[in-house]
Amino acid sequence: MIYLQHFRLREPPFGITPDTSFFYACTSTQQALNTLLVAVANGEGFIKITGEVGTGKTLLCRKLLATLDDSWVSAYVPNPNLAPKTLLHALADELGAKVDSALDEHQLMKSLYVTLLNFARQKKRVIVCLDETQAMPIESMETLRLLTNLETEKRKLLQVILFGQPELDARLAKDSIRQLRQRITFQHRLGNLTTSETSHYLRHRMAVAGYVGDPVFSKLAAWSIHRASGGVPRLINILANKSLMLAYGQGLWRVGWKEARAAIADTPATRRQGLSWVLLGIAVLAAAALGWIMLR
Repeated sequence: MIYLQHFRLREPPFGITPDTSFFYACTSTQQALNTLLVAVANGEGFIKITGEVGTGKTLLCRKLLATLDDSWVSAYVPNPNLAPKTLLHALADELGAKVDSALDEHQLMKSLYVTLLNFARQKKRVIVCLDETQAMPIESMETLRLLTNLETEKRKLLQVILFGQPELDARLAKDSIRQLRQRITFQHRLGNLTTSETSHYLRHRMAVAGYVGDPVFSKLAAWSIHRASGGVPRLINILANKSLMLAYGQGLWRVGWKEARAAIADTPATRRQGLSWVLLGIAVLAAAALGWIMLR
């Protein structure tokens, strides 16, 4: 990024690629992580995490996987929009099970069962995380449910976490997969950041990237970014990145309302409400005028 040296940063603070070093534990995200940790320790059933686009589901998934120690074996499937047989092959590959591509679903199940039993003998627990599961075919969901039937006398051999957009709930409401729905023992819906959390989020990511000093984003700029983004972390990152570029281009050390507003105007996905900006502009001018009068 061209502004890194200007703001004395080690790395870009507002990338949209999930990076666990920038993980920010707002109220909703921390509750989700706590739910996952409790559910994983419980060791049974499916776990479901839903959230709108850009709310940090993938980052949360990676954060969870990063907390697991050597007693765990994990599998991560970023795009489970796969036919049942292909899904089983993907899981086998993730778990290090060497299987012949010519095997049918029944044989694949048996091979995975042997693999899971071997992990159990080594006293290792297995967790599978599937992202974007709102796009997962019903038949593949049923195959996944059958796979979780594998168990010893003591416990399940496999635990599954479903990450998906809210459309996942509609998919799970179908009568044909009610057995899977009944096995969801823990769930959480990710929310958006509040106004104060957005301000803390901006400071947090700048600090992680190496910034030291007074807040770069003014209160009004942070408020504007929150309002336009709706508190969605991905949109906040996009707006904050553009705002920093605009500030750098003008030789500024601080992002003000003008830079934030310009970034918002350049981002189609944001919530832009003309009247609100007019009223805000009037309020800013009024405050400035009042300050000038008081100084006289």
